[in-house]
Amino acid sequence: MAKNLVIVESPAKVKTIKKFLGSNYEVMASGGHVRDLPKSQLGIDIKNDFEPKYITIRGKGDVLAKLRREVKKSDRVFLATDPDREGEAISWHLSKALGLEEKAIHRITFNEITKTAVKTSLKESRPINQNLVDAQQTRRILDRMVGYEISPVLWAKVKRGLSAGRVQSVALRMICDREEEINDFIPKEYWSLDADLTGEALKKPLSVSFHGQKGKKITLDNGQQARDIQDAADKTGFVVTAVETKERTRKAPLPFTTSTLQQDAANLLNFPTQKTMRLAQQLYEGVDIEGEGTVALITYLRTDSTRIADEADQAARNYIRQSFREEYAVSGSKGQTAQGKIQDAHEAIRPTDIGREPFRVKESLSRDQFRLYQLIWKRFAASRMSDARYEITTAHFEAGGYDFTSSSSRLAFEGFLSVYNPDEEREKSDQAVLRLKEGMKLAVKEWKAEQHFTQPPAHFTEASLVRAMEELGIGRPSTYSPTITTIIARHYVVREKKNLLTTELGEVVNRIMLQSFPTIVDEEFTANLESLLDMVSEGKLEWKAVVRNFYPDLEEAVRHANTELEHVRVEDELSDEICELCGRQMVIKYGPHGKFLACPGFPECRNTKPFYERIGVPCPNCGKGLVVRMSKKGRRYYGCEGYPECEFMSWNRPVGRNCPVCGSFLVEKGSKLCCSSDTCGYTEAKPKEA
Repeated sequence: MAKNLVIVESPAKVKTIKKFLGSNYEVMASGGHVRDLPKSQLGIDIKNDFEPKYITIRGKGDVLAKLRREVKKSDRVFLATDPDREGEAISWHLSKALGLEEKAIHRITFNEITKTAVKTSLKESRPINQNLVDAQQTRRILDRMVGYEISPVLWAKVKRGLSAGRVQSVALRMICDREEEINDFIPKEYWSLDADLTGEALKKPLSVSFHGQKGKKITLDNGQQARDIQDAADKTGFVVTAVETKERTRKAPLPFTTSTLQQDAANLLNFPTQKTMRLAQQLYEGVDIEGEGTVALITYLRTDSTRIADEADQAARNYIRQSFREEYAVSGSKGQTAQGKIQDAHEAIRPTDIGREPFRVKESLSRDQFRLYQLIWKRFAASRMSDARYEITTAHFEAGGYDFTSSSSRLAFEGFLSVYNPDEEREKSDQAVLRLKEGMKLAVKEWKAEQHFTQPPAHFTEASLVRAMEELGIGRPSTYSPTITTIIARHYVVREKKNLLTTELGEVVNRIMLQSFPTIVDEEFTANLESLLDMVSEGKLEWKAVVRNFYPDLEEAVRHANTELEHVRVEDELSDEICELCGRQMVIKYGPHGKFLACPGFPECRNTKPFYERIGVPCPNCGKGLVVRMSKKGRRYYGCEGYPECEFMSWNRPVGRNCPVCGSFLVEKGSKLCCSSDTCGYTEAKPKEA
């Protein structure tokens, strides 16, 4: 019997795929990349037309040895790495490292790890696509050049440990530019003017809003304008000039791409992009489901296509017809065709089986896995459903020569909203509007004139940064999460209540990049480079041509920066701690595992100690301050800074108040404040932040 070897990337996939194949198939994992450019040097032979120098990654020797032994026993070797450029490059590196002859290479791809998809791919094996390999190789080489050429400049001019990256530097600039916009923003005054009206046809007052004059919208710039309109309207009263009803359609969403999944997971589930991708990877590779064994729950997670396979599309429509009614199932095609920068090689992110409803697998998933799977399932189901329809009734009023309006909406057909309503949109129903007739006269019960000021642009969050990067064509699905993770890990950016804020260090690095490497941080240049990589992947452009045009300008910019840039000193942040050895005020520094306190007297004084974030709440036991700590498993909790003398701890954040019922301390739980005592049960609404 012939022996076949299937090589995948992740060990987690081995168990899932193995159960689909017979005993004449062996499934093994490479553990990702097996070859790469060396860490100790640039690894690119500039003089030899930019030829890369690949070496075996440290620690992969044993993996390759096991794979080579199995290759010798096998008649055919199937390379089943991920269905994207990076996966194609890993297959190419495996073929080189294992000494596979070109004619013996069988490259297979599948967008979902299901029995049908895997077995079909074995019948449709192909050679390695060298164009995709070259595109990924070009990206790797360009990123290496930027990182290894510019980072030493930052070490020399600022301090060691800093880094520059082709995409991360653009993302940092975007955040810095937004901060500058916010700082430079000058608020502008404006007013809103509403009135509560009464009349014979109204059972309760009807709220109307000022619109303008003679059909033209007007913005009120000051309180005097609002008062003048009130005086004019009071003299004449209000008259209904028209009542009209229109239908508004809210379109069903497209299924998730990597970008939209990261955005919705951040906005609806409060997941950082890194967490979203980690959980999605687990759902894609396979989870042990009770009664089914190891099952892959979603399709491939790195995609910018919204296309859905015909079989999955039909299955979803049939499910909707059976679970709802015929009118809930959309007719015609839905999706987005490949255009511009969209890579349509595989599908949108969807459940592998629409019939595997979230509640059926809930007990087999962790809480976060379930929440993400439920989000993906609902979005896909909604994308195959009909649009929602609203009836909007708008009443127009005239008073003192000015126009006012009031509207009411009624959900006429819920469509996709029956399964997916991310905004929790509710109908604005005021039956009073429906009872109005043209010519009716109404009187003012109360005026409501309020002063407002225009607001600056919002800080970037992870979700909005991903959306902006996608819109500008910066990076690709596989790069959004690592880019954000890197700039946070380098302490160029901090995350505060979802907002991404630049640090002093981030501002210094951005300033240097703008001054010395303006092309690297130019959004349009970075987007154009992505387009060139797409052309390489399509076989329309030779990969070395991209590198040849890129490197000379980079080399000249580095040479100029080394001679012209001045040294910049970034002062360490002072802490409240006093060094008990020498009396100096300790500073906050960053290490591989985060913040720590160090004496500024180094090397004379080498005192260091852990840094704990204070939450400004006294310990309920001893009165000392509470700090944020991490358990051995990485779970966040709140403990006393006097530990080990005081062993107080709480998984939930104490608020510094006691329960009015039993006297125990109160803690935050979601949108409520709750008593920490298991026997009390007291809760109250959490105060809104100013």
